[in-house]
Amino acid sequence: MRFGLFGSAQAKRGGPDVDSGAGFREFVENNVKAEALGYVSSFVVEHHFTGFGQISATLNLLTWVGARTKTLRLGTAVITLPWHNPVLLAEQVATIDLLSGGRLDFGIGQGYRHNEFAGFCIPMEEADQRFDECLEVMLKAWTSDRPWSHRGKYFQFDNVVVEPPTFQKPHPPLWMGAGRPQSIKKVAELGYNLLLDQFAPIEQIGERIALYKAEVAARGRRFDPMQVAVTRSVNVVKTAAERQKALETRMAARERVHNLAQRPDGQNKSTIMTYAHTLEAAEAGALYGTPDEVAAKLQRLRDVGAEYVLLNSTGGFETLRRFAEEVRPAFAGEPALR
Repeated sequence: MRFGLFGSAQAKRGGPDVDSGAGFREFVENNVKAEALGYVSSFVVEHHFTGFGQISATLNLLTWVGARTKTLRLGTAVITLPWHNPVLLAEQVATIDLLSGGRLDFGIGQGYRHNEFAGFCIPMEEADQRFDECLEVMLKAWTSDRPWSHRGKYFQFDNVVVEPPTFQKPHPPLWMGAGRPQSIKKVAELGYNLLLDQFAPIEQIGERIALYKAEVAARGRRFDPMQVAVTRSVNVVKTAAERQKALETRMAARERVHNLAQRPDGQNKSTIMTYAHTLEAAEAGALYGTPDEVAAKLQRLRDVGAEYVLLNSTGGFETLRRFAEEVRPAFAGEPALR
């Protein structure tokens, strides 16, 4: 198996005595130390208007991480395309891909939080079409050497050549977040890699991997387990009491995000909004426990087809260190081609 990082950093607000950048700098340092421990990637979220300082300028932060690391893959999980100007975004993606020597993994999605769409004055009902058009323009930007124009429903460009070129050809690997069957089929149809969320129970993760694998095979392509990244919250603890406290903290954080994401009419039906909000569900979807308990859960995840796991550590860097030293060695073998 292979393991990377997934998550966010926080910038605190406050007066002149508050160091708002401390959380970002700590995040960068943890990535540097994680690379030394053998983690292969770091996938970072994009979120806005939370009130608790989640990462909004994802590519900026990843550029700083890239400057401090040598081999760590730099991932987005995900950039929400409906909010972005596709030409400006294509230029920014190409720049970090060049500077990092081709280490960018570009994860994209449609978004699901109502407060973010409302803040940008973009109707959530437009997300699908905006996503498709933004992706179409970005692909054209990365693969066209001559001037081109675009006249779409949401974006218009006239006689442009997008610079710089990307390091990876024809463009950085594309990852798409998906949960519903039709969305997973779309990812396979487009030939992109699949990102799976951190809340789904293990059995559902297995069903989604199996569907993606079947759809890839149906299109005459060879399935590689590294085409699927499963995100999981992780906290390596010493006692049952510590695990219980960590789970309660996780539930409170999810409730806060749920309240931001839900529409006023309660009709946000995004996959990530449909999971049960119980202590049992929180534990089923997370890698919380002693090293042996975490290893047992990880083995169950591997048994359903997961070979690439992105860890969102709620126990800080100490959890990442303990996982690398006490859990990961048992899963060091190369993935089986299923």
